[in-house]
Amino acid sequence: MTSPLSSAARSDLLARGYSRRSFGRIATLLAAGATVKALTNSARADILPSGINFEGVTRLGSNECWTGPFPEAAQAGASSVFQSNRYDPTGHMRDDLIKTASDVEGLPQTHVMTWCGSSDPLARAIVTFCSPTRGLVTADPSYEAGWVAADWLKIPLARVPLTAKNGYKTDVRSMLAADPNAGVYYICSPNNPTGTLTPLRDIAWLVENKPKGSVVLVDEAYIHFSNAPSAVELVAKNKDVVVLRTFSKMFAMAGMRLGLSFARPDLHESMMRYDGKSATSMLPVPAMACGTMSLTMKSAIAARKEEMIAARNMTFQHLRKRGIHFIPSDANMFIIDWKKPAKPIQDAFLKQNVLIGRSWPIWPNASRITVGSMDEMKTFCTALDQIYT
Repeated sequence: MTSPLSSAARSDLLARGYSRRSFGRIATLLAAGATVKALTNSARADILPSGINFEGVTRLGSNECWTGPFPEAAQAGASSVFQSNRYDPTGHMRDDLIKTASDVEGLPQTHVMTWCGSSDPLARAIVTFCSPTRGLVTADPSYEAGWVAADWLKIPLARVPLTAKNGYKTDVRSMLAADPNAGVYYICSPNNPTGTLTPLRDIAWLVENKPKGSVVLVDEAYIHFSNAPSAVELVAKNKDVVVLRTFSKMFAMAGMRLGLSFARPDLHESMMRYDGKSATSMLPVPAMACGTMSLTMKSAIAARKEEMIAARNMTFQHLRKRGIHFIPSDANMFIIDWKKPAKPIQDAFLKQNVLIGRSWPIWPNASRITVGSMDEMKTFCTALDQIYT
């Protein structure tokens, strides 16, 4: 059942060019929130392909972390389970999470909002700042949740291909040229599926040259795996920027559903104007406890990043020896170009008990590979050698 939109929300949507016929779809999208991909038939195929017994399978398909949450953070989450009969046992857990994120990022607490993952604020930003006359612009390939939302809302979508000429990085000038009047310019950096970074100076250029009333939506799900500066720096300057974070990757909390967004208060308020703040207030108690502690663990974050980089470098060295083309990455995933259809190769890996990622329509000959542990990547290389004899 979808939540009805208020009369004020309907008036606002009509003023921005939405039709009355779109109200039900918008209400459904806001209700779906963290499960926006459930609006399509491909909801879980990328995460858990049906009919597979995962016992003994090396899982390199969904960009999950190869290990669990940091032990101290996991212990905090586990301890909180016994208090989870309360929505917020201390009355301050969500406030503590916001304060901790604020301290770590150097932002006012007024600029931080909590979520169950990051898909909800992504979809919500598209509802808020896009319209039938102001579209969405992304790279291609990139994370497709925005594409799903744009298709669902029937708003214009421009996808700008990544090219070798630009190092497979998001081309912000081409994004602006693709739609000079867009409502949202979405940048995933490091990008999913390529792991390539969009330099902060390029994001800043787009912010300064975009049309009035639009936002640059920067998805930093993988930022902790890189050494890149964060676009939070632009939020601190009160620019028209919304930064998304999830605890699913570096913090290994994919199954716990926790996320953050960073933005000026008026941008957050706009995103919440259709259904209030209920979507952000009831978060899982263990997730809040685990996430709050995780944010403070600077040395553990650095060690996990270096562990991933070592496994990734070993894999890249093996691919170079085999003469297999791949795109260098700054995240815990990368793209291999097989120079032939990728689906049969994915099936061949699965016969070796290795689950690799899928391809994107624009690159049907490529597969996304998650970087797992060193042992898992050695298993991947062994399977590769069996397939590529």
